[in-house]
Amino acid sequence: MTMRSVVLTLALIAAARVAAAQQPPIRLDDQPRSVTMSLAEYNRLLDLAARAPVAPVAAPVAAVVSSADMRITVDRETAHGVFAIAGQVLRSGVNRVALLSGATVSDANAGGRPVPLVAEGQILHALVPGPGPFALSLDWGAPLAFRPGRASFALPVPHAGAARATIDLPGEQADVRLSAGLITRRSFANGRTLIEATLDPGSITEVWWSMRDTSQVAAVKEVRALAEIFTLFTLDDGDVRMTALIDVIVTQGELRTLKVNLPQGYELQSVTGHTLESSAEHVGEIVLTIGDPAARSHQFLVTLERPHAGGTFTVETGLVSLDDVQRERGEIGVEGVGTMDLASADRAGLHRIDVRELSGSLHALARVPILSAFRYQRPAGAAPPHLALTVRRFADASVLAAIADHATATTLITSEGRALTEIQLEMRNRSQPFLKIDLPPGATIVSVDLAGQAAKPATGADGTRIPLMRAGLSTASAYQVSFVYVHAGTPFEKKGEIEMTLPKMDVPVGMMRWEVFVPEQYKARAIDGNVIDIHRFPTWSPQSGYIPVAGPRERVIPARMVPPIGVAPGQLRGRVVDSTGAVIPGATLRLTVGRYAAATASAENGEFVFAGVPHGQAELTSDLAGFATQRTTFALDGRPRRIEIQLAVATVSETVTVSSEAALIDTDRPAPPSPNVVNLQARAAGVLPIRVDVPRAGVSHEFVKPLVVGDRPTVRLRYKRN
Repeated sequence: MTMRSVVLTLALIAAARVAAAQQPPIRLDDQPRSVTMSLAEYNRLLDLAARAPVAPVAAPVAAVVSSADMRITVDRETAHGVFAIAGQVLRSGVNRVALLSGATVSDANAGGRPVPLVAEGQILHALVPGPGPFALSLDWGAPLAFRPGRASFALPVPHAGAARATIDLPGEQADVRLSAGLITRRSFANGRTLIEATLDPGSITEVWWSMRDTSQVAAVKEVRALAEIFTLFTLDDGDVRMTALIDVIVTQGELRTLKVNLPQGYELQSVTGHTLESSAEHVGEIVLTIGDPAARSHQFLVTLERPHAGGTFTVETGLVSLDDVQRERGEIGVEGVGTMDLASADRAGLHRIDVRELSGSLHALARVPILSAFRYQRPAGAAPPHLALTVRRFADASVLAAIADHATATTLITSEGRALTEIQLEMRNRSQPFLKIDLPPGATIVSVDLAGQAAKPATGADGTRIPLMRAGLSTASAYQVSFVYVHAGTPFEKKGEIEMTLPKMDVPVGMMRWEVFVPEQYKARAIDGNVIDIHRFPTWSPQSGYIPVAGPRERVIPARMVPPIGVAPGQLRGRVVDSTGAVIPGATLRLTVGRYAAATASAENGEFVFAGVPHGQAELTSDLAGFATQRTTFALDGRPRRIEIQLAVATVSETVTVSSEAALIDTDRPAPPSPNVVNLQARAAGVLPIRVDVPRAGVSHEFVKPLVVGDRPTVRLRYKRN
């Protein structure tokens, strides 16, 4: 590099430095920069920039007053006090705070500085800056109002969350009252009365007390009163409760305190009364302080209680009594929870009366019917009477909620052993909603009918339930409930035995009637079970007095059920023989006398018997397969009679009718089934939603079981193919 180029370079550097010194410096913030961020963050910043600024939330009210403490001093003619009010101003600026209604305020300050007040109608407001807490002090005053024997003043209560007052009154004023609020403490010192109370915020409370002249007055009159005590004894499972209603009528003077004597062994539970101010319990007594001594009538309720051993026990007890009365009369009622027997010992001064003579007050106190009643009258100075009761308690017994007067069961048996059963119940129900039934093993409910309308059964773990109630069904009178069930059994063989069982039900059944319909190709007879063959019940008549059996068909009377001839009147006995004189067992004999109809069969020795036959013209029909049907008519006068019937061998079809006393008989045909069987056959054919090939022809076997309670009617049949 040449000297000339070096000089030129130095000159340029110096010129640049002079130019830089003349220009202002460049700040870092003014220099352009670049920032790298994600698109989502960029969009979020744009969204925040586009949002409008949120206005600050204003408080719902300008200010609240949290508490007010008032100290009131009463002199001879005025009441004046200081109200200490604390609260919080919620809004900025000067706000109006509602303080009192209808008050006279002489001064208002906050921390020694005056506070401006504004009156709007009856409400006085203070102007308080905010936001922030405040504490105000108000000087208040009001004149006293005087009435005969009474002084009062109106105390305005600030609109605060809690208002408390301390009132200083001259003299010992025991009967200070408030129109609103609660006196929490009362004390006496230096001839003055100090009352502490909690008041109703925002109200004008009247404070009053009795005024007594301090000048010389006449002597106080002696208190004279009459009392009536209504005592109710409640004998519960484990305790004896005594409730005494005390009515006191003051005839002279003013009643300020009342001493109530309590019987020994009892624990005081409560004492109440509309004129009661306070009570103090001592040993064997309780002292009641009367809040309104000028009242002429007072009523108090005293409740006592003591335990007992239970079972059979003796109650030896005194009564609630009063000492400060000239006459005391009372009534005693005894009620017992549960079933019990009461025996009372005679005691002096107590007189037993009819329960209906008791005062209505005792009947109003009783929870259950009163069992025994007494009355007494005790003059002043006499000892109170005592009550002695021997109580024998009986165990509670359950009450039937539902019962079936009678039930009719109809069972159709097929040759395959399958059975279809319908049970009809005549129910009397008070409150039982369901009938629980325990069906035989493998049985299934097909249909349920409740008072003529279909119903739906319910199945539970402990059995099937049939509804007994529904909307609109009146249970005031008897109504019918029926259900049908089907179950598979053992198919019939040439001969053998089959056992039939009805379901167990949880309601008592007065009389269960059961008809078992067996196919016509089988001949069956009952050999075991807990039911009774219905043919053992003779048809009822006024002479016999036997239980009637309902139904359109005649009933069979076994000979062993009838007493021997000569024992009972209206008895017809006889024997069935053939033309050779040999006895004929199994012959069917039907006897008709007017509306009386009965049937029986000859025994193994050919004997037969009818009992309870009325007077009149009788017709006796005899029949047996292979013999000619015979009819004979004769007159009966009620005396026992014997007759012999001779059957002749029939040809093709022969019926003989005679008017003499010879014996005649009919062919051996099974009795037709009852309408219950016919109806169930028709329902199974086209109504019930099942497929059962029920027998259309067969023989009915009928049984009864009186008073079915919690068990299953069962019968075992021995059958043989014809």
